[in-house]
Amino acid sequence: MKQKDKYEIISEMAKRRGYFWPSYEIYGGISGFLTFGPLGSLLKKRLEDKFRRFYLQPLAILEIETSVIMPGNVLEASGHVENFKEPTVECTKCQRKFRADHLLQEFGKMTDTETEKLTLQDIMDELKNRNIRCPECGGTFSKAEQFMTMFATTIGPYSDSVGYGRPEAAQGIFVEFKRIFESARGRLPLGVAQIGRVLRNEISPRQGPIRLREFTIIDIEFFLDPEDKKCLVLKEVENETLRLVLAENKMKDNTEPVTVTVKEAVSKGIIKEEWQAYFMALAKRFLVELGVPEEQQRFIEKLEWERAHYSVQGFDQEVYLERWGWTEVSGHNYRTDYDLSRHMKASGVDLTAFKESESGGRRFVPHVIEPSFGLDRLVYVALEYAYTKRNKRTLLSLSRDLAPIQMSVFPLVNKDGLLEKADEVYHRLTNEGFTVDWDSSGSIGRRYARADEVGTPLGITIDYTTLEDGTVTLRDRDSWKQVRSNIDNLPDLLHAYFRNKIDFEDLGQLIERRKDG
Repeated sequence: MKQKDKYEIISEMAKRRGYFWPSYEIYGGISGFLTFGPLGSLLKKRLEDKFRRFYLQPLAILEIETSVIMPGNVLEASGHVENFKEPTVECTKCQRKFRADHLLQEFGKMTDTETEKLTLQDIMDELKNRNIRCPECGGTFSKAEQFMTMFATTIGPYSDSVGYGRPEAAQGIFVEFKRIFESARGRLPLGVAQIGRVLRNEISPRQGPIRLREFTIIDIEFFLDPEDKKCLVLKEVENETLRLVLAENKMKDNTEPVTVTVKEAVSKGIIKEEWQAYFMALAKRFLVELGVPEEQQRFIEKLEWERAHYSVQGFDQEVYLERWGWTEVSGHNYRTDYDLSRHMKASGVDLTAFKESESGGRRFVPHVIEPSFGLDRLVYVALEYAYTKRNKRTLLSLSRDLAPIQMSVFPLVNKDGLLEKADEVYHRLTNEGFTVDWDSSGSIGRRYARADEVGTPLGITIDYTTLEDGTVTLRDRDSWKQVRSNIDNLPDLLHAYFRNKIDFEDLGQLIERRKDG
């Protein structure tokens, strides 16, 4: 029997424990849509909050929320209507449609760099030469065509009022730049972020949470004076090392990363913009905090024909996943003044900034550095890298600030007043703002195992000693070590623990000191 890979194991666990599963299962499901269950929704929210603390708050990046449906003229001006297309082929036998470049990559072992350059006729030639047939029925393919990967709709009852589901959150920021800039009192540099749902009508998504038709994106647009693009906080990351796959090496079929410091990358012109290098260093650190080691990350530079239509230099941050190999989790692009200039021309509205100087001041269109993250992919990445085994038992070693459930309360047995005491502890902790699970089903060992599998950092067991002296057992998910603490001390101890001010060893020592004191 074929051994399950980590993706299959995690997907089964995710369904069973309430992290995520394919949407609309009772109707047979539809690929490209995912439902996040009770634990998955909490994990996603915690990941969002962590991102805000790590990435947005230190730079005072503003956050806005714009609509998901956009008028057609907005996406015409931005270039998406013209450029947001992918090659598709249809099976002549079963009429299933597939994204042609993905077929060549999956079954023809071609790289995305190779497929990106192909014309529609080139694609058909490669499919034929490599004898690639329909993966569903073995049929041959009709001619390749370009497919618009935005969801189209009409706005209101008028068929000529065309709208699209936004394929990115960035355009919502660009079209509202004038208002945002005014509310920020005209300061530059100015960071604006949007975290929200986007829609991409993927042709044949077959990678679970990695490629979805509806997903949550984090787009940051960092506006700069094109004559003053210096990053004043670069020193904070200048010694951070980045593993870069350079465009010049890709041209020679060399995808081995070179390791350079941020300072070296900027001084040698490998990364053209200081702020772009800064955000890439933060992205690397953020993924380390999600549990992805440095050696399992890389930034791959996009060749000219691979870059998005708005980008003059771009790097994709990739992490290594067991099934999917190197997988993009964030993109880092220098968009220059492309978007603001296009919208200014199309709308007739002045989107320039004004800067006073000794010569009297000047007007200019700000340039933009953009880090962009796929939140759903980050959720899966966090789960895969947290998944481990201890004595044949599954552990989900999520960091304590990501774990959906912070602690579980376990009455040792369901009699002799232990249920009532456990209920008292449970409500005391939830009133303190903790996310707490209650589990009184099955043996205590089985309950510990369930909590470990869903990633709950702490177990709190109420036993007969609790009734005698008011103490409970605290159990650590990762080490399985246990300490006892007085119930009255729990709130202060647990707040310190979940704010990462102390680890479990410190928790035990602190409890002992309080006993002695």
